[in-house]
Amino acid sequence: MADRGDVTTIVYVGTYTQTLPHVDGKAAGIYVYRLDRTSGELHHLHTTEGVSNPSFVAVEPHHRYLFAVEEVGEYEGQPGGMVCGFVIDPRTYGLTPINRQRTQGAYPCYVSVDQSGRWLLVANHGGGSVSVLPISKGGVLGQVTSVIQHQGTPEHKQPAHPHSIIADPSNRFVLVADAGLDRIYVYQLDLEGGVLTPNATPWLALRSGTGPRHLVFDPDGRYLYCINETASSIGVFSYDVDQGILREIQTVSSLPEGFAGRNAGADVHSDPTGRWLYGSNRGDDSIAIFIVDGATGTLQATGHRSTGGRIPRGFAIDPAGRLLLAANQNSDTVVTFWIDPTSGGLTRGGGSTSIPTPVCLCIADFADMDAAR
Repeated sequence: MADRGDVTTIVYVGTYTQTLPHVDGKAAGIYVYRLDRTSGELHHLHTTEGVSNPSFVAVEPHHRYLFAVEEVGEYEGQPGGMVCGFVIDPRTYGLTPINRQRTQGAYPCYVSVDQSGRWLLVANHGGGSVSVLPISKGGVLGQVTSVIQHQGTPEHKQPAHPHSIIADPSNRFVLVADAGLDRIYVYQLDLEGGVLTPNATPWLALRSGTGPRHLVFDPDGRYLYCINETASSIGVFSYDVDQGILREIQTVSSLPEGFAGRNAGADVHSDPTGRWLYGSNRGDDSIAIFIVDGATGTLQATGHRSTGGRIPRGFAIDPAGRLLLAANQNSDTVVTFWIDPTSGGLTRGGGSTSIPTPVCLCIADFADMDAAR
């Protein structure tokens, strides 16, 4: 969607509301902001409470509903986490709860919507599984239609920890990054029944200790990029959209040369043109910047930019490709950067917005024909 005056850009911020072993959550729920595309500033609109650890949020393709995980190990005395659905008010952009459903897996950490908007895809990090739930009329979530438990082998030192799940651009396949098993899984998606079936080539095994975490396709769907949590690197893969087969073609470090401290890769995104790729580092507390070779999909590092805070778990790029926002989990800030249209470099702009324990940013454009400011 073009960057015009008849478009309002909204940022939905997922957070931690409770303390977990890896985070001191202190937020109230999901925060809603308007992004000023001229100044880069964020203006608070709403806070949606009554949801526990909404650490990942996603807006469906038609921008009518938002879905969030509740990253918990049990709910109302029963094991497993939850997902929640919300109606997006077309005038105020606020969220009204619809319903919640069990994911049949503990500590869900990632949620996405397939290209049709009919199926919700969930990665249960603590439970080692992935789930599918139907999205019915009115955004109502139905009960789980498919659950697949990931299993390792005796040589795996870590249990399964699926950390992200996305549908490919064709909507025929679903890909999962499992940070515990060092695999990228590929499933066929049954669009009628919401069932996942292992692909003929069910996974691509990565080097031990890689820790694949988040995935993103290039705009053309020819290449897949994976940021690796443990190895602090980004993997580049060619993708056969007809067969759902990955082939690794490059791995590059996400860290600046000479960095010797502790670090964990976190999030990865392409700009809308596909010319640049970005990855976040927790430890170096930076955004790594890469130029993408349009012919081969390979990456060349061009620099790093401090996020101005600690532990940038998540970040996002606005649909116009002009702004990058970084969520500094342990500094309670979201920092805005301008993207240089020539180099892809990042420049601070819009200041730093105080938000408790921000971890996921979902940016959506709303046209005036659908919403009045």
